[in-house]
Amino acid sequence: MNLLGIDFEDWYHPELIQQHVSIKKDPIIINGIDRIIDILRKNDTYATFFVVGELLEYKPELLDKILSNGHEIGFHTMHHTRIDSLNSDAFVEELQTFDRLTKGKSKGFRAPTFSINQKSSWAIDILADYGYTYDSSIVPAKTSMYGIPDAEEKPYRISSISLAKNDPKSKIMEFPIMTTKILGKKLPAGGGFYLRLFPLKLIKNAIRNCENRLIPSTFYIHSWEITPELMPRLQLPIKNQFITYHNLNKAKLRLEKILREFKFTSFDRYIRSSNSS
Repeated sequence: MNLLGIDFEDWYHPELIQQHVSIKKDPIIINGIDRIIDILRKNDTYATFFVVGELLEYKPELLDKILSNGHEIGFHTMHHTRIDSLNSDAFVEELQTFDRLTKGKSKGFRAPTFSINQKSSWAIDILADYGYTYDSSIVPAKTSMYGIPDAEEKPYRISSISLAKNDPKSKIMEFPIMTTKILGKKLPAGGGFYLRLFPLKLIKNAIRNCENRLIPSTFYIHSWEITPELMPRLQLPIKNQFITYHNLNKAKLRLEKILREFKFTSFDRYIRSSNSS
């Protein structure tokens, strides 16, 4: 069984767009929630929605739509802010606000832009203090924006003093994003831009490799990648433009092909199933 996380954020939230949006914008992508849930239903798949909290403030009924269809809610900060640009007090305030909005239903966290690193490791302790049980913010490969290349590739217990290797004393389980190797170099392959960049055969082989090793592949996709028709096209610097929009119209189709071939579920369902077996 594999894990599917949907980073539920609006068009102005991605880091490469956020830096070019000077005034607050109205959400648009949230209008695609029914289409996203319908895709999951047709493919008999449950997912964890890592939601940016301000979208729940804007449209509280999102919570019921997610939970009533058997999916899980997770925390993705209140405004899609990198954790390494927050301080601990601000993070606690955001966590408390999200807890109130979700009636305490969230037990999992994903840092925007996978920004758990040595500078922001304190966030792991705070998650544990507030009853969270898992995180999925570590990418065991180095990119220009994130990554801890020596991190474990299978689920492990993470702590503020041990981000990369198992800490048996920790209360927080880490589900690292799936990677693959190309010409000997380890690269992310667990969704997002990489789903749009790499040949689908390579992604499928990475999932099979995880299954052969008896570990779950942790896969993610952004809400705006599933509903590209709602995503505005901004003029961005060339690199940002490529990362944000390359093959955007192919992401939903590629996701559906993966869901038809492999079995995915939410983090909560996976954990409960593992604990009961």
